[in-house]
Amino acid sequence: MTIIKEQPDLSRSRDIPSSFETVRLLVRRYQPDDASWYAPMSVQNREHLERYESGNAAMGIKTEADAAAVIQGFIESWETCRAFFLGAFHKESGVFVAQIYIGVANWDLPELELGYFADATHTGQGFVTEAARGALRFCFRELGAHRVRLECDDTNVPSYRVAERCGMIREGHLRENHRHADGSLTGTFLYGILRHELNL
Repeated sequence: MTIIKEQPDLSRSRDIPSSFETVRLLVRRYQPDDASWYAPMSVQNREHLERYESGNAAMGIKTEADAAAVIQGFIESWETCRAFFLGAFHKESGVFVAQIYIGVANWDLPELELGYFADATHTGQGFVTEAARGALRFCFRELGAHRVRLECDDTNVPSYRVAERCGMIREGHLRENHRHADGSLTGTFLYGILRHELNL
């Protein structure tokens, strides 16, 4: 559970860039008109996200109206500096390939939390790793983070490999702390990276 110890000056949200680029990707904050494609994307990814992202907002989307409400929530979270949701799009095609989540754990430190998922049709192509590396630079450069943490299921090999490719250090392992819908038990890997550990 993400806990925000101190709310920052909300005027800072106006100074935070709304996007960043990597070699292949444009990663940007969501806008209201994204609902038209976000709805079918969510439906198409439901099975893909079901095991490890059961709490993801995309899982409850069935209609464009549902998507519009979720995106409005993303926008409000950004404007109040509570969380930053971004879509990653292939520069050449404009196609959505991944989502990045940056949550606030503690503005006093500051400590942020990174999350991500790949679109089911764009897995295994390095897009999430590329977007996550860009997101870490965004966290340290634009949001002033001292450290960034990440949690992932200990059986979600693609997810923790992304963290490790980004230079994050495995700092802990919570064993069998999550029960899935099928009754199986899995644990959680805890990762972190400090400002001086990332080559900005």
